[in-house]
Amino acid sequence: MEIWHNPRCSKSRAAKQRLDDSGADYTERRYLDDVPTAEELDEVLTKLGKQPWEVARTKEAAYPAQLEHDRARWIAHMVANPSLIERPIVIDGDSARIER
Repeated sequence: MEIWHNPRCSKSRAAKQRLDDSGADYTERRYLDDVPTAEELDEVLTKLGKQPWEVARTKEAAYPAQLEHDRARWIAHMVANPSLIERPIVIDGDSARIER
């Protein structure tokens, strides 16, 4: 299991605490420092059953309000601006979920 975590985010800290409290074995990935590749983000989006614009943080300065709904272009933009990726994301095998 892996959590894409931002320690400055209260929701992310709460999700990490729930994993700790449950005794779960997981890897913490600080995705702002260890940015996922386009392939990794695409894989996680597939596990989430979501398109990138569905998990983008709309209030971030880098939010591309005028970017057409083209999956590859959105993924590339999110990799270049990882603060756009909603958090936290918990990946467990073939599934993933946003822990909000």
